Amino acid sequence: MPELSEIAQRLGRFDGEEGPMRMLASLVSASREFIGIADLDGTALFVNEAGRKLVGLRDLGAVHATCIIDYFASDDRDKVLHEVMPAVRTTGFWEGELRFKNFETGQLIPVLYNIFPIRGSSGAISAYGTITRNLTESKLVEQQLRSLASIVESSDDAIVSKNLDGIITSWNRGAERVYGYSAGEAIGESIILVIPEDRRSEEIDILTRIRRGERIDHFETVRRRKDGSLIIVSLTVSPVKDDSGRIVGASKIARDITDQRRSRERIAMLAREAEHRSKNLLASVQALVNLSHGETPASLKAAIDGRIRALANVHSLFMESRWVGAELSAIATQELAPFAAKDKKRVRIDGLPTLLDPTKAQAIAIILHELATNAAKYGSLSNASGHLQLTWQQERNGPLTLRWEEVGGPVVTEPSRLGFGSKVIKHMVEQLGGDARTQWNAGGLICEITFSEREVTY
Repeated sequence: MPELSEIAQRLGRFDGEEGPMRMLASLVSASREFIGIADLDGTALFVNEAGRKLVGLRDLGAVHATCIIDYFASDDRDKVLHEVMPAVRTTGFWEGELRFKNFETGQLIPVLYNIFPIRGSSGAISAYGTITRNLTESKLVEQQLRSLASIVESSDDAIVSKNLDGIITSWNRGAERVYGYSAGEAIGESIILVIPEDRRSEEIDILTRIRRGERIDHFETVRRRKDGSLIIVSLTVSPVKDDSGRIVGASKIARDITDQRRSRERIAMLAREAEHRSKNLLASVQALVNLSHGETPASLKAAIDGRIRALANVHSLFMESRWVGAELSAIATQELAPFAAKDKKRVRIDGLPTLLDPTKAQAIAIILHELATNAAKYGSLSNASGHLQLTWQQERNGPLTLRWEEVGGPVVTEPSRLGFGSKVIKHMVEQLGGDARTQWNAGGLICEITFSEREVTY
């Protein structure tokens, strides 16, 4: 390293004898780095203004009262005494990271510390010079970068960078989970590694837009995993620039939304089904209201109330099966339970397990309600000795036949006209594409209904 006198001589050629010292003083004063000089005993002789601010010394008088070792954090002082100073004497220079301690605040400041000997005209070391850089800002940036790297690495999303040729340059753990390829397998490969053949034109468009400096937000597309399965992802793609601002690549964040998309599609499907079912139910209610009749407002209200209650009961069965349908035995038990409460032998229900779709189940619930209401008013359930038998059978993939048989009730005769309950039954059977046959025996009503496989529409 040149001696100060030699530097001064060189500078003096341009500004006379006093010029070199003025120019050096200006440089030292204007510097934003810590510049200081200490004697061989370590007593501080000079610290420039930037240095005094760094260590909390207000003026040169305060500097002269300090020893250079006092500037360091207590944990670093042994290193300065036993490593730094011997190295300077031996090699003539030492550079490394240490920590200063601010005299006013006690704050520890990371610094890049440079120390070198200053030699006199005889060549002997007469003092030590230091040029020290405050690393607080760079350490903060380094810490932020580490935090950012940690966030990227621990993210559940796939975070990938690539150059403008589409070659993968980084691949986080989220990408490993989403796509199934390890970082070692992916880095250096083309991004088409995860793009299905029929989607590769998208990559050309993405790179074109990135070269123009555009950002692509929440672009939903399909990507392929290592095992060949396809997933739906939401992509956000941003340009990556170098220090000069030139676009050199792209950063991609991909979120696997396969389950979310399926959930949305299922919700949409359920919404459509709910709309269809609600319209179907309202049509059923409307039909029942139109078919209902009563001699008085109270009797009309009771008729409508009973029929709507039958619909409500069967809908509770739908909820249990998640709208798959309802078992015929459950519908029958539900409708006839009030009449078998005191004497279970009075009502007999018999038939193989038969699952009815919601449309057919609603219609049969209303039919059974009307038959039971009529039996309670005029038939076998209107006295204490009457009995009822409900049976059904269905051949495999064939029509369903329901048989309602009343025994032991009052003597009944075939009515001269079709009652309102009978009209409701007739309407429901016809809407199902079925056929109803009735026999008015002296011992009670027999009604046999055959239902086709066609669904009812209102």
